[in-house]
Amino acid sequence: MNRRDFLKTAAFSPLIISGTARAAVQGNAPSYHEALYYRKSGGSGKKVDCLLCPRGCVLADGQTGFCRARKNIAGKLYSLGYASPCAVHIDPVEKKPFSNVLPRTLAFSVASAGCNFRCKFCQNWQISQASPLETTNTTLTPDDLVAAAARKGCRSIAYTYTEPTNFYEYMFDTARIARKRGILNVSHSNGYINPEPLKALSTYMDAVNIDLKGFSSSFYNKLCEGELEPVLATIKTLKHSGVWVEVTNLVIQGYNDDEKTIADMCRWLAKEAGADVPVHFSRFYPMYKLTGVSPTPVKTLERAREIAISAGLNFPYIGNVPGHPGENTYCPKCKRLLIQRSGYNVLTIALKGGKCPDCAAKIGGIWDA
Repeated sequence: MNRRDFLKTAAFSPLIISGTARAAVQGNAPSYHEALYYRKSGGSGKKVDCLLCPRGCVLADGQTGFCRARKNIAGKLYSLGYASPCAVHIDPVEKKPFSNVLPRTLAFSVASAGCNFRCKFCQNWQISQASPLETTNTTLTPDDLVAAAARKGCRSIAYTYTEPTNFYEYMFDTARIARKRGILNVSHSNGYINPEPLKALSTYMDAVNIDLKGFSSSFYNKLCEGELEPVLATIKTLKHSGVWVEVTNLVIQGYNDDEKTIADMCRWLAKEAGADVPVHFSRFYPMYKLTGVSPTPVKTLERAREIAISAGLNFPYIGNVPGHPGENTYCPKCKRLLIQRSGYNVLTIALKGGKCPDCAAKIGGIWDA
């Protein structure tokens, strides 16, 4: 089986929304849409500089960026995945993961292929490490996407599965329409984006979960082919822009699980993102190019949660361990159980108007919209 056929079978199957999304695009026909945030390079050639993310790709005519989703065609930069998602699903918002955003509601979730990282542990590598020209896609315009989300009773639209930055224009146009319809915009991102496009997007984003994959430059260099500092800058920008921020830290045994690194990360988050930023310590399972690494011991995640509490973080969670009490939300003041979960299922909610019913402490999050 060749790479193209494998991607067709292995990638997320599109959810075809009757009356809105049309049939999967035959032959993976590209959807070209002129990109934002680029400039023409100096000189007589047709080179362009992509200004969307810190990679700063300089592309000659016909070249595609590191993300595989942006291409220079005759001196203009085009997004290849606009209105052509390879994955369209309806998920619990808890799956993104968000624990302090509209619990027990649905998120209309979309992705177009591509990513500006090369994480060796990626769980969606079949579509993140591919081009929109290699996946089976669905034609779904921003207007149709928002209409489908509203019709399905989804309280939010989630830009997820791959790296949303690579389909920035599609996300941006959809988010503007969703905001007018009263539907929240949420995303799960690696945070590798330049400040100017991030600030523009933040105008329409309500919540973002940032994958803070590690807390050292060496980890990012070796396992992600990226840099740590731009991700930290993104977290600060989102916080200052009034976007609700949650953080996911996939804990990988032998790579980013030492207690000092976790403590340094938690102290930084408490200082720069605030005590209420939820941090999801997620259990790693063998995946992609790290199949030889053992699943994260649950005790390691429990210790990470204890470290986070000691650093002053109010909402540390344990992820990928269904039924563990670390999935639950507790009042940081009186320790009352506020939201009980098992995996993506919300069993009970005791919040009253975003406050603890016992001590009336205000609980950080988005509880109504």
